Order: sequence, then C-alpha cells, then structure tokens
Amino acid sequence: MTAAAKLPLARPDMLTDAPAKAQQLIGHTFDWVRTDSTTAAIAVGSAVGVYLVLVALRFGIGRALRFGQGTTPLAVTSWRGFAARMVGRTRSFFLGALAAHTVSLTIAAPGTLRHAIGVVFTVSAAVQGAVWIRELILSLVERRAATDEEKSSIHSAMGIIRILVNVVVWALALILVLDNLGVNVTALVAGLGVGGIAIGLAAQGIFADLFAALAILFDRPFRVGDNIQFGATTGTVEAIGLKTIRIRALSGEQVIISNTKLLDQQIANLRRIEQRRVVQTLYLSLETPAEKLAKVPGMAADIIAHGDHARFDRAHISALSLDAVEVEIVYFTTVADYAVMMGARQTLLLGMLDALAAEGIQLAERLLPINTGR
Repeated sequence: MTAAAKLPLARPDMLTDAPAKAQQLIGHTFDWVRTDSTTAAIAVGSAVGVYLVLVALRFGIGRALRFGQGTTPLAVTSWRGFAARMVGRTRSFFLGALAAHTVSLTIAAPGTLRHAIGVVFTVSAAVQGAVWIRELILSLVERRAATDEEKSSIHSAMGIIRILVNVVVWALALILVLDNLGVNVTALVAGLGVGGIAIGLAAQGIFADLFAALAILFDRPFRVGDNIQFGATTGTVEAIGLKTIRIRALSGEQVIISNTKLLDQQIANLRRIEQRRVVQTLYLSLETPAEKLAKVPGMAADIIAHGDHARFDRAHISALSLDAVEVEIVYFTTVADYAVMMGARQTLLLGMLDALAAEGIQLAERLLPINTGR
C-alpha cells in the first residue's frame, strides 16, 4: 500500500467543509497518480472494463426479454414485460458508480478517494432504488388495470397516483441520502410527518375517495359496464373517477355517488350472476281433489324440461291457507340475462294454465284483506 493510500480519512459527518474536502480529495488523488501511476491506471482500466461488462449485461438481458417481439414494447401484464421494464430503467450512472465502487474495494487507493466513491455509490444506489420502486408500484397498478375498460376508468387517476408515488419514493430516497452523508435528518423527518398529518386532516375526504377508487381498481368488486345494485338503485357503471362513480339507473337518470359512500354499502354485481334461481308460487282452489293436486309438480317439471335455458329443481305443495293450496315451484335459468328469466317464467305460467285447465284444476279466489280505514 502506498503512502497516499494511508492518508487519514476526513470525517464525513458534516457538509459545511465541502470545499476543503474537495481540495483534499484532488490533492490526494493527484499524489496517488503521481507516486503509483501503474496502480491508478489498473484501477481506471478495471473500472471501465467492469462498467462495459455491466452495460453489455443490461443490453443482453433486455434484448433476450424482448426476443421475438420486434420493436413493440412489452406489456407489464407479463413477467417478461415487467422484467424488461425494470432492466430498461437501470441507469448508466448507477452502473458506473457500481463499477467504481467494486474496483475501489480491491485496489489500494487513497482513503479520501474511496470515501468519495462510496458517497457517489450511495447516492446513485438510492436514486436507482427509488426508480425501481417507483416502476414496481406503477407496474402493479397498470397490471391490475389490464383491460381497456379499466384503463379508461383509471386513466384520470393515474396522474395523482404517479404524483403520490413520486413524492413518497423520492422523499424516502432523499432522507436516505442525507442520512448517509452525515446530515441530521431527525428534524426533516419530524417536519414531513407533521406536514403530512396536516395535509391528511385538511383533505381527508378527498384522500378517502381516492383510496376507495384504488380499492375498486385492485379489489375489482365491479368494472365499467357492470350492472350493480345498491340500496334502492340498480344501474350500469359508466365511469369510475377519483372521487365519484357515475351509474346509469334503469329508469334512465344518471346517479352520481362518492366512492367511499358506495363501498360502505352492500353491492350486488348483477353482471356476475351465473344462473338465476326462480321461485314461483301457484294458488290452487281448495276444492281440487288430492289425486289431481299430486299431478301438479309433474306438470311443472315437464313444462320446464321442454323450455329453453331452464333447469327444473323441485315442486311441492308447500302450504294450505284459508283460501288456497299453495304449490311452490323452484327452477333455475342457465343464462343470467333478466329477459331470459322472464321468458322462462312466462313459458311456465302459460304452460301451467293449459295443464291445469286440461285437468280441471282451478286457481284459488284469494281473499283480500279488508281495509277498515283505521
């Protein structure tokens, strides 16, 4: 080890004497190059070689991930596209700092130079880490919003999402860099915490709706175009915004409700119905003989079996009242469309009217409650 390499390392705990440290770094480096030029040349050549190898690896990995895809960028919905994006976001500045830092650990260099390289590597690593984390979060958001409908619904939200991600990621990177440079970041962290609390309290309604929109994006309780039912409202989702959701009700009007209020309610997604269960009750006359009543379940089963998009489940005489014999018929429509269900119901009722008339079975004349005016 040369005499220049044994020079004492200046304390890095403060940045106020940066000019003096820069002058000291230049002096020590110049002395090292003058007294041990061979080692210095080997160090520079090694650093350049390592850097070129890292750049070649970045290029080769990126090319392999895009192999067979032409010039079209890969979507982040696939692992190849995600890996290609992360490799493409690896900065040359970070690769250069990594190469210099690697060589400085194996080459006898002045302490001030090693420290300066370490500081540069720390800063570049923090910046590169922030870039990778930012791309990771944004890629996850884009991966969840994979379809065209979701992209259009979350397009307006992506701007604020990018802003929030950038603020958080780069603030953490800045704190990490300053802390490694010896700056006391306690006051800065406390200030950011107090400021964040104040902003959160002032805009808690906006942030609540924003995070509700993100919950809709990631959890996917419904999408644009789905028919949903909440409370007394049933309609089609037209748009999912940062603060509100627009729904076209069955009666024609547009219903606008905040994201938070909608998610606080029980929501039925009618589009995801795979089959509908229908319960139909017939009220037959009490004068109908038992042997004829026993034929009614078989009539219903036969009518449903010969219908379209319907599957018979059961039919039973379920109750006797003062004015009727109640027959409960249960069946499923294998198509979720509401019109198909109503068509199957109509087919059953018309068929039962013909079958009951053929057997001489009459419908009950049900008693209506008397209105006393009280």
